[in-house]
Amino acid sequence: MEAHMTQTGTRPRATAGRARFRRFAVAVAALACTLAASAAVIPAAWASNVIPDGGGTAPAQAPAVYTAGMPGWQITLIAVASALVAAAVAVALDRARTASRAARPTT
Repeated sequence: MEAHMTQTGTRPRATAGRARFRRFAVAVAALACTLAASAAVIPAAWASNVIPDGGGTAPAQAPAVYTAGMPGWQITLIAVASALVAAAVAVALDRARTASRAARPTT
């Protein structure tokens, strides 16, 4: 008597190589995005208001919108909206992945 053995968790050699390359490409892309984000933030972090030695004129007053900051309810609204968008994207990707797995023929 012979039992049918499924090969779950094993991949052909060519597919495993592609997956390894894909993981490497994702890691490089994440590193590039991190470097790009830090390059965008660093100039603002090192900015300073330098007053000349002669005293000069006082710096111009910024409008109240810039000095007061953002109200707490707006920050909360942005955080909640971004969490809802992230959850919706995660559910959509999970459903798409499940549908593509169900559509694959088994051999």
